[in-house]
Amino acid sequence: MASAVTTGRRRLFWPLLGPAMALYLIFLVLPTIATVVLSFTSWSGAGDTPEFAGITPYREMFANEAFWYSFLNTVLYIVVGGAGTFLLAFLFTMVLRDMRGGKIVRAILFFPNIVAPVALGMFLGFVFQYQPNKQGLANFLLESVGLSAAKFLQPENVTYTVIAALVWASSGFYITILMAAVDRIPPYLYEDADIAGASPWQKFRNVTLPLTWDVVGVAGVLWTINAMKIFELVFVLAGPGTESPPVRSWTLGIYVFHWSFGTKGTPAYGAACACAVMMIVLVSVFVVLLRRIMRRDVIQF
Repeated sequence: MASAVTTGRRRLFWPLLGPAMALYLIFLVLPTIATVVLSFTSWSGAGDTPEFAGITPYREMFANEAFWYSFLNTVLYIVVGGAGTFLLAFLFTMVLRDMRGGKIVRAILFFPNIVAPVALGMFLGFVFQYQPNKQGLANFLLESVGLSAAKFLQPENVTYTVIAALVWASSGFYITILMAAVDRIPPYLYEDADIAGASPWQKFRNVTLPLTWDVVGVAGVLWTINAMKIFELVFVLAGPGTESPPVRSWTLGIYVFHWSFGTKGTPAYGAACACAVMMIVLVSVFVVLLRRIMRRDVIQF
């Protein structure tokens, strides 16, 4: 009987897995391979024939100041934005576990995630607006306590403004993920900790964090991938609305966009694909490092 069930499962394996693998191959694997191949060419799009250029697109990319601004800004979003987001998520996780109405607060905190990034960027543009006698909310509050208004959306400042906006907008999503993991922890573990006189920090460090470590690792990978793709928020906050924003505010996504559509002339898809390949390499490095750092034995409970 058992062998018949096993045989039946094996017969269903490929019919069920086949369509998913086909879609994965068509929409992810093949485009990735095509991107890598085109990154070694000089190609201006439809009507032009790709010409092999060797490593010239990569050499030009590494010599381009705009690429290094894009690279450093993207790394800042991943590292600094991730640290701020998870710090805030952990703090709320400690508070919401024992809080009445915690699920309602969780839903409220999640709300920014359902707003389109373009709409969110437009809203934050009004909040951080710098215009004497017609300041945005942030500068109005600064001036109301006697401080000088700040140019939050200047190219040299907008990266840090976007980081703050990302932490605010993204924390609710990761709070929801972490709280779902916390809800699985048996209550008697926290009761034992209370009897032992543990502080909230000690309960988080010795109970919550070890028992949600695998979920924290997955959330870290999700953050890395999402932060690598940041585009709309920077484009709306830093840009004039009709073309690429100032170079100092670029991310790798904007660098790809610029060489694909924002050159005001002939596109350079080889240069765009070279940057896209670097994005794949960078996210792969971060994910591998993160998984190694987060590796530990699974705790059963």
